[in-house]
Amino acid sequence: MLGHCAVPNCTGGKSDSQPLFRFPLDSERCKQWLEKCQRLDLIDKPPEQLYKYERVCGKHFEPSTMDGETQAGVVLKDDAVPTIFDETEGTQTNPGKRKETAKVNEKEVKGRKKMKKPDAAEEPAEEDTQTVSDEDDNREYLKSIFEIMLLLGGHNILPTDQGSDSFGQSNFQALVEYRINSGDKILQKKWDENKQKFPDELNNLINACEQCIRGKLVDEVTQNGPFSLLTDELVMISGELCLPVLVRFVDQSNRQQERFLGFVSFSGDEDVLAEKVLSEIGEKWGLKMEQCKGQAHACSGTHSSKIKKFASKVAEKFPAAVLTVRSTQTVNIAVSSNMALSGVQLVTSTLKKIESFFSLSPLLITEFEQAISLFYADREEKANALKEICQTNWTSCYNVFEVGAEIYESLLLWLDSVNDNEDVRWSDQIAQEAMVISKALTDFEFLMTLIVLKNITALTKAFGKNMLGDAEEISCAANSLPAVLHSIKEVADNIEVYHEFWYEEAMNVAAAVDVVVKVPRAFVRKQAESVVIQPDSYYKEHVSLAVVHGLYVELNDVFSECVLKTLEGLSLVPAAIYQKKSAKPDEDCVQFFKNDVPNPGALSAEFSCWWVKWSKKSKQEHFVTNIQDTLQLADMKFFPNMLAVFRRLAIVPCLSLESTSNAVYKRFKRYMENVPDKLKSKSIAFMNINSHVKCDLDAMIELYVKNGPE
Repeated sequence: MLGHCAVPNCTGGKSDSQPLFRFPLDSERCKQWLEKCQRLDLIDKPPEQLYKYERVCGKHFEPSTMDGETQAGVVLKDDAVPTIFDETEGTQTNPGKRKETAKVNEKEVKGRKKMKKPDAAEEPAEEDTQTVSDEDDNREYLKSIFEIMLLLGGHNILPTDQGSDSFGQSNFQALVEYRINSGDKILQKKWDENKQKFPDELNNLINACEQCIRGKLVDEVTQNGPFSLLTDELVMISGELCLPVLVRFVDQSNRQQERFLGFVSFSGDEDVLAEKVLSEIGEKWGLKMEQCKGQAHACSGTHSSKIKKFASKVAEKFPAAVLTVRSTQTVNIAVSSNMALSGVQLVTSTLKKIESFFSLSPLLITEFEQAISLFYADREEKANALKEICQTNWTSCYNVFEVGAEIYESLLLWLDSVNDNEDVRWSDQIAQEAMVISKALTDFEFLMTLIVLKNITALTKAFGKNMLGDAEEISCAANSLPAVLHSIKEVADNIEVYHEFWYEEAMNVAAAVDVVVKVPRAFVRKQAESVVIQPDSYYKEHVSLAVVHGLYVELNDVFSECVLKTLEGLSLVPAAIYQKKSAKPDEDCVQFFKNDVPNPGALSAEFSCWWVKWSKKSKQEHFVTNIQDTLQLADMKFFPNMLAVFRRLAIVPCLSLESTSNAVYKRFKRYMENVPDKLKSKSIAFMNINSHVKCDLDAMIELYVKNGPE
């Protein structure tokens, strides 16, 4: 029965605090367990019922059948079968059957927890029987409570109604009453005893759910070796600024995976914030940061300096955690978002508003396309190209600033008409949003910054596009970056000339749409009254030069020499090798990973065999072009070192994931976008995003009891 061992006369789970293991769901193994435990009286019960209600304690299993201690408790191997039984056990059930007794050597006995064996003939006292029965009821009650909690989390329902003064009117209460009305007698009995103090225990129950789910996720990551640490845009939940934390790793089937580990509070002084976050995810969550081989962050706005401080602290404490960009952002957007420049932040934030604005109604895109046709009436080909771009998510594309500059005038004029709303076609919300965006677009700082970003990111356009391609294209991008940086540096050295052209272009556009050319008011207020600031000189120093310099610095930071060396490893993908089959093999690209392979001494020879294998293939054969497919090749088992190299490459944050591997991140984004702020909860969000994780209710109960023994 639940709460104690199913082996007759065994005290496991009652007077002896042994770990208890569920019966397996596999019918053959379940039958083996029943036969070994001499419980043939249960042979007709379905495995699902035995899995739910019956347990076998740890002292009946060989130590070799256990995987060890995890955050969720002791775990059995998949083929574990109970084999150790005392002479007093197994005598009360099926007396006509032969009793099986396994021999236990002395070393195994010493390694197990000592316990006092009760006399088999001794009947348990009535008080003890009552205690055991009450303990079973408590466990059943807690299981029902946790099942309700997980159900609420999976459907993103808060346990208590927003604005409700009475806990009795809560969502949780409604589900409890439903289960009671469905015949759950134990829940009914225990709920009557505990419902008055239950509101005080709600947080402890939620914490146990969250801790158990996260424990399984962290164990999964730890058992699979190296991982990358990823964070997303800071979010506000329940009035608290939070940092979403994810990890990327490769599982035992050699598939890329990402997992969402939860939210970390990100408020406070930036000098101590980094240490606090590392302590949270390392010491409290149990994530082994020594295995971290990469990091990437997606943050913009006023908090970018705090994120940079955190990234540098991670790299300082764990040098292998190399910083790069996230695959969820294009290079141009990622490096621009990291620039702490008012003009750049104005452009990136306005682009996000434009994206949200067009999502308000499908008619907005249709109407805007008509505006483009009117504006480019004499250039039909250009109009059609822009309309096709607008059908895509252009605000997230690698050429976003180029597209933004091309549609700037038509977009501004159309937004003004939406804001006027003379024919009352649009809702108040749409008209209001149109006014907010229009106001941002008519700020000359926005226009000048957009023009500068369009021109300077033209140098990184091909690089950014290649970073979205296959392995060979990414490898080429890594090789081309030094030349790109050299070009940006040349622009910075000749900024006087380039600024003159950019400023003139911005002035012409401003004149066409009646935008006033002026220095930002926030900057003027900080100057002495006697100081006269010319717009030309201000924008040269604070926009043109600042943006060019910022782009150069950010590219160097997120594409360091270590990152570029790592990306060169993509030239080992079969399709890339075939394309370079006439060239001399470059062993440097594989030797960079010698600390990540199981047999460094054989790496050179293995690389040569790998190169010959793919360079000698015929043109008609199919060649895989990416990391994911390479990892699934049947031949990988003959190349253990190369397998380790590709597993290491697969966790690089700037490489795109398969759509199936990216499912967790998509669930996270869907939650953040679709759930109203007032209904967001850190714990419920975590449970909802990880609703696919299978939880052990017994382990959850143990965590709950451990956190609050009373």
